[in-house]
Amino acid sequence: MTELRSPLPPGSWLGVLGGGQLGRMFTHAAQALGYRVCSLDLDEDGPAGSVADRHLRADYLDPAALDELGSLCAAVTTEFENVPAAALQRLAARCFVSPAARCVAVAQDRIDEKSFIAGQGIPVAPHKAIRTEADLAAAGANLFPAILKAARMGYDGKGQVAVASAAALPAAWTDLKRVPCVLEKRLPLAKELSVIVCRAADGAAITLPVAENEHRGGILAVSIVPARIDAALAEQARTLALRVAQGLDYVGVLCVEMFVLADGSLAVNEIAPRPHNSGHWSIDAAASSQFEQQARILAGLPLGDTRVLLPAVMLNLLGDLWFDRGVPREPPWAEVLRERLAKLHLYGKREARPGRKMGHLTLLGNTVEDALAAANRCAARLGIGPVG
Repeated sequence: MTELRSPLPPGSWLGVLGGGQLGRMFTHAAQALGYRVCSLDLDEDGPAGSVADRHLRADYLDPAALDELGSLCAAVTTEFENVPAAALQRLAARCFVSPAARCVAVAQDRIDEKSFIAGQGIPVAPHKAIRTEADLAAAGANLFPAILKAARMGYDGKGQVAVASAAALPAAWTDLKRVPCVLEKRLPLAKELSVIVCRAADGAAITLPVAENEHRGGILAVSIVPARIDAALAEQARTLALRVAQGLDYVGVLCVEMFVLADGSLAVNEIAPRPHNSGHWSIDAAASSQFEQQARILAGLPLGDTRVLLPAVMLNLLGDLWFDRGVPREPPWAEVLRERLAKLHLYGKREARPGRKMGHLTLLGNTVEDALAAANRCAARLGIGPVG
C-alpha cells in the first residue's frame, strides 16, 4: 500500500469508489475541508457523482479508469463493501487506499468475517459454514432455530432465510441457490447496537458514541444516540469494536454491529468497512461526523472529536414514503420540518422505490426522551409507525 508521508494540503484530489449516498456525504465532508473529489461508478448521475468535482463513469474493475483515478488522486476510499478487492489492490500501486483490500475482503465474506472475529477472542453467535451437503448433515441440533445467510453479497436482510430446524435446512439452502452460507443460531436479543471506529494510519483510534438500532424488514429503521445502556456496557461495546479494528490493522471508518443478549452480554454480529447508516446522525449531532473523520483519515489529518453535542434519533427514509396506497406522492416535508430541531437529508435519487434508501431525518433534543418524542411526531406525520 502506498503510504501518505505527510498530510495532504487543501486542493488535493481524494477519490471514492462508489456512487451512492455514502459517497455523496463523504464528498460534502471532504469539500468542506477544501479537497476536490473524484468518484468512480457506473451510474452517470448518482448521489455521489452529481456532487463530486469529477466523475468517472466506469466499472469498478475497469483498468484504465482505475489507473486514471489512482493517478489523479493522492488517496482513495470506498463507500460500500462490495467494491471488488482487486480494484483496491490495483489502486494501491498508485495511491494511498483506505480501507485496504485485505480488510474489505474479510468483510465481503461472512464465513471469513465470522472466523476472523471469533479468532480475536470476541464473542459471536454459534455458527457453522455451509458449503456442501455434508455440511448440512453435520449441522448440530444446538444451532436451531437459526438464520441461514449467504456468505457474499447479502445486505439489508437480503440473502437470508430463517430456519426452524435441521429438517428445514436443505430447502433453505436451495432457496439461497446452494451458495456458500453461514448458519447462525438465533440468540435471545435485548437490543441491537453499533459502534463506529475511526482509525488513522498511525494507529490512533476513536469511536463515535454507541448507537442503539431498530431494524424493520432487515433494514435499519431507527438509530438512537446515545444508546440507552449503562456506561459499563457502552465501554465494553467500544472496547470490542476497537479490538476488531486493531486486529484487522484497519485504517479508515469501520462499523461494528453487535447484539445485547437477554443475559446482558454482547455478541458481535458483523462489520462494515465504511461509514454506516447508523452513524448518519453524526452529521448534525456530533462534533465531527463519520464522514469528516473518513476525509481526515484519507488526507492524513488528525482525528476529530466525536462527542455527542445533542442527543439524536435518526429515522431512515425509504422509498415507500413516496407512495400512498400505491399512488405516488411527495412526503409532507413541511409538516415534518415544523420540528425546529429536525434535520432533513435527501440523497438526490431520481426514482423512489419501496425499500430504497432515499434519505434520513435526524431529530435532536436536550435529552434522548425529547428527541424520541420529536421523532414520533414526525413518524406519525410520515406514516411510518412509532419508534423507540
